[in-house]
Amino acid sequence: MPLYLIERNFAEELALSGDAVAAALPVLAETGNRWLFSFLSTDRKKMYCLYESTDPDAIRESARRLGFPADVIMPVDEVRPEAFV
Repeated sequence: MPLYLIERNFAEELALSGDAVAAALPVLAETGNRWLFSFLSTDRKKMYCLYESTDPDAIRESARRLGFPADVIMPVDEVRPEAFV
């Protein structure tokens, strides 16, 4: 399945909870997305998420349903250092 990097910009500091994550997972699955992992900036106002997804529209739909921004959606390929050793 294709990989996408999503940049999310928040006006306020993001506060994540286990309940919020648990509520998001079924919506992601219903829209054809699988959240792999995320990075959160130190000021907690920017997040970068790596998803497997059918397409960018599926990512936009899950973001809309969850009330999350999806400011940039970029298709990416995986590169690991061990592939070159």
